[in-house]
Amino acid sequence: MAFCVLILLILISGITTTALAQPTRAKTGTPTDKSAYVRSDAEKDPVLQAMLTELDRSMASLQLPGFQKPFFIQYRIAEVSDFETRAAFGATQGSQRGHSRIARITVRVGDYKTDSSTPRGDGFFELAVLDDDPLALRSTLWNGTDQAYKAALAAYAQKQAELKQVQTLPQADDFSQEKPLISLAAPLKLSLDEASWTSRVAHDSGLFRTDPSVSATMHDVQYSNAAFHARFTTTWLVSSEGAIIRKSSGICQESIGVGTQASDGMHLDRSYATTGVTLEDLDSAEAFRQHAIKLIASLTDLRNAPLVDEEYHGPVLLSSDAAADTLRSLLSAGIAATRPRLGTGARTNGPFASSLHGQILPDSFDVLDDPALQTFEGRNLVGAYSVDDEGVAAQSVQVVSEGRLDNYLIGRVPVRDFPASNGHGRAGAAGPARPFIGVLKVTDRNGLSEEALTARLLALAKDRGLGNAYFVFTLGAEATPRLLYRIDLDGKRQLVRGAVLDDLDQRALRSSLTAAGKDLWTANYSGDVPSTVLAPALLFSDITVRRANETNDKLPFYPPPD
Repeated sequence: MAFCVLILLILISGITTTALAQPTRAKTGTPTDKSAYVRSDAEKDPVLQAMLTELDRSMASLQLPGFQKPFFIQYRIAEVSDFETRAAFGATQGSQRGHSRIARITVRVGDYKTDSSTPRGDGFFELAVLDDDPLALRSTLWNGTDQAYKAALAAYAQKQAELKQVQTLPQADDFSQEKPLISLAAPLKLSLDEASWTSRVAHDSGLFRTDPSVSATMHDVQYSNAAFHARFTTTWLVSSEGAIIRKSSGICQESIGVGTQASDGMHLDRSYATTGVTLEDLDSAEAFRQHAIKLIASLTDLRNAPLVDEEYHGPVLLSSDAAADTLRSLLSAGIAATRPRLGTGARTNGPFASSLHGQILPDSFDVLDDPALQTFEGRNLVGAYSVDDEGVAAQSVQVVSEGRLDNYLIGRVPVRDFPASNGHGRAGAAGPARPFIGVLKVTDRNGLSEEALTARLLALAKDRGLGNAYFVFTLGAEATPRLLYRIDLDGKRQLVRGAVLDDLDQRALRSSLTAAGKDLWTANYSGDVPSTVLAPALLFSDITVRRANETNDKLPFYPPPD
C-alpha cells in the first residue's frame, strides 16, 4: 500500500488538471426565491462573482481520470489593510502601510465520513491580485485549486493506508454537514491620519524624558518603545455547499513598553496597551499619556523594591487583569476540541480531553463563549463575530456550568459526541480554520467585592499560620508577575520583585481556586485571531511564589546621553 501511495504522489505531481467543460452552477439543492435573490445580489460584488464562477467551473469539471472528484471545495479570500508606526526614545522608527489579498483554497475528496483532511490543516494559499479583475482572480483560484486537489488525492490515499494499520477506527466523521449560510456584510475601510499617529507615537515613546513628573529618572530608563497598529480585514468565502459570505472586522491598538535594571542587574519591564475594534475605542491621547506616566513611575518603585521571599506556599490573589491572562492561558486551548491522533480512542486533545462532564472549576463558576456579545460595559469586544471562517453562524456555547465541562468549542471537524460545528472555526488570513474562543466570559455566582476578597485572602493566610499573603496586580510573559505585592496580615502592602509563580495550572483551577470577584475585567487580545476574555479577580488557596533563578546582566558601563 505504501508503494501505491508513492506512485500516486509521483503521478499527480506531474499532472496539471484542467477544466474542460463550460461553467455550470454546482448542485446545492433547489434554491428558494429568497436564496436565488441573495446569490444574485452577491454576484454584484466582483470578488464574489469571480469566486462563484470559478467554484462552479471547478465542481463541474475538476477530476483527474481514474480518481475521485472533489466532494467539497471552499474558497476564502482575505483582504487585509493595515498601518503600523513605531517609535523609540521620543523619535519615530518608521511607518508602513500594507494592503494585500490572500486566497486560501480547500479541496476535499472522499466523503463527509472519511475525507482527505489531516490534523495539520488542509488547502493551499497564495497571494491574490488586489484589482477586481475577474480573470486574474479566477486564475489565482484555479492554480490553487489544482494544487489543493493534487494534495488532497495524495492525503486521501495516505489516510486509507493508515486506517488499515490501526485497530481503533475514528469515532467521529471527518467533516460535519452544515446548512449553507448566505451573509453579506458591508466592507470596512481603513481610514486614519497617518501623520498624526506617527507623531503621537513618537511623542509617547519620549515621555520618560519630556514629562516633568518622571523626567528626573530618565537616565534609569534603558528602553522606551511605543507603537500603533490598525488592521481592517474583509473576508469573502464561498463553498460548493452553497455558503456565500462577506464579512469585515477591524482591530486597533496603541502600546508602550519601558524597562530598566535594578542595582543587582535584574531586568524590570512594564507595558500597557489599549485595544479596540475602531479608533474611537482607544484611549484618548491624554488618557494614554496618564497610563504611560504611571508605567514609567513604577520603574523607580520596582528598582527600589526588595526581592521576593525565596519560596512561599499559600494563598494568592490575582487581580481581574492578571486573572484574564491566566484564564485565557489555562482554558482556551483545552476547551477547543481538535481531532485526536488516528488510531486512538481519545475524544480530543489537550488538558480537558477526558474531562467532559467532569469538574474543572469550583461549582459556583460558569464559563460562556458568546461571539455575539459585541459590547460589555460600553466597550467594543474584538473577539465578537457573527459568522466563523468556515461559513457557519457563530453560536453562544455554555462551556462550563456549575464548574463542570459540558461543551467544547467546535469547528467543522467533529469529535466524539460532538458531530456538528457550533460556529467556532476561526482562522488567520492565510491559515486553516481551527476552533478558538471568541468572547470568553467567566463568572462566579458567589462573586465578592474587592474588599471581601482581600479579607478572605488574609484570613486564609492567618489560618495557615503565615505572616503575609501575595497579590498579583499584573502579569507578563509566562505568568511572570510584573507588579507583585506582599500583604501583611494588617493589610499593609509592599511591592516586591523577582518572582515566578508555580502550580498555577489546570489542577489549581479545580482544587485551589477558592473565590472570585463579582466585577469583570475586559481584556481584548490582538493577533491573527482576535479574542476577548471577561474575567473576575481570582483567589487561590495554595500557589507557590518563588524567587526567579535567572542570571542578571551587568549594568551599563556608562550613563546614557544627556
